Amino acid sequence: MNARRARTTIVLAGLALVAGACGGTPASSTPPSPQPVASSPSPVPSPSPVPSPSAEVVANPAPVVEGQPYRPDLPPPEDFVAVIDNPYMPFVPGARTVFEAVSDGQRERNVVVVTDRTKVILGVTTTVVHDQVFSANGDLAEDTFDWYAQDRFGNVWYFGEDTAEYDNGEVSSTKGSWEAGVAGAQPGVVMLAQPTVGESYHQEFLKGEAEDVGTVVAIDDRVTVPYGSFDRVVVTEDTTPLEPQILEHKFYAPGIGVVMERVLRGGQEVSRLVSYTPPS
Repeated sequence: MNARRARTTIVLAGLALVAGACGGTPASSTPPSPQPVASSPSPVPSPSPVPSPSAEVVANPAPVVEGQPYRPDLPPPEDFVAVIDNPYMPFVPGARTVFEAVSDGQRERNVVVVTDRTKVILGVTTTVVHDQVFSANGDLAEDTFDWYAQDRFGNVWYFGEDTAEYDNGEVSSTKGSWEAGVAGAQPGVVMLAQPTVGESYHQEFLKGEAEDVGTVVAIDDRVTVPYGSFDRVVVTEDTTPLEPQILEHKFYAPGIGVVMERVLRGGQEVSRLVSYTPPS
């Protein structure tokens, strides 16, 4: 996953805090500005309920442990569910998000569609998410298929990506592609069931190719993007030892998922949500 983009069993105490974050509708009473991709934004649906407070969860199954190799506590395939409905990363087939971005002075448009396709990886049935980046003139710049799955505790796992960069209509690079279980690659977690400030986790792992790490830095932030204003926003700080000069913040709104990404160090890039179409 590029810049734009332990099994300790505990009782799910404090789940009410997460459940309270499931309001999922833009906080602003002012309707979002009309967007070029839609005459008016679709209403934001309420996210699916979080697990019952009586359920047990795995606390950070992809922890970052200083000085130790990464060993994800991956649940068995039967502990994964069919639908990704984590309030902060709901990948329900049919959902479509559109972002407008500026990267090093160049405008881009990013379209993310949750498909109804699946791919079995390490015995787990993952959801295929199609992520495309277009340049200012409309040319396809990057085309990626990402593979995600949610365990029954609510953690959203990332199992890899098939990505290609384009130049003048031709594939110029597939660097960054990886699949869990192939060539030593291991899955990571992109959203915890219960985000906690200060918690760090591996988002992906293929040594020398994909080593992104996320750290929760806020769980009750507020952010405004062209699509609307949101509160109860989870903010993560994303880094990678492969590019230590880069530091990025991602903002996750309940009921939608990512609404903004901003590179704070090592580049000039910001991406904001301009359109959201819920699954029909």
